[in-house]
Amino acid sequence: MKVIEIHNEQHIALARQTARGIAEKLNFSLADKTRVATAVSELARNVYAHGGGGRMEIEEIHQGERIGIRFIFIDEGPGIANVEQAIQDGFSTSKGLGQGLPGSKRLMDDLQIESELGKGTKVETIKWK
Repeated sequence: MKVIEIHNEQHIALARQTARGIAEKLNFSLADKTRVATAVSELARNVYAHGGGGRMEIEEIHQGERIGIRFIFIDEGPGIANVEQAIQDGFSTSKGLGQGLPGSKRLMDDLQIESELGKGTKVETIKWK
């Protein structure tokens, strides 16, 4: 497992580059490499902007013949008051377009969110080859 700290804009870029590099190594299609890089960029930005910083854990996973990449984003920020609402298109707490979480969910094969107010948020997502 590789861990990337996310505390500034450069860390967001590093998270995206690392994710794309692993997808490249695993021979993901060009479209899936782009999906992975886009989702990781959005989720890393959330960790930085909404969670006050945190980390991304990334690992290759194998399930029988399937190969994938698991990303776990963890912060100790304020948490998400309503996770169901947060994954709806157009919902934003920061004057954005509200596409970060719902967009990432569409780009990846699985996305799970655990959040506790005042304690932080954990987002786990997987992309299968």
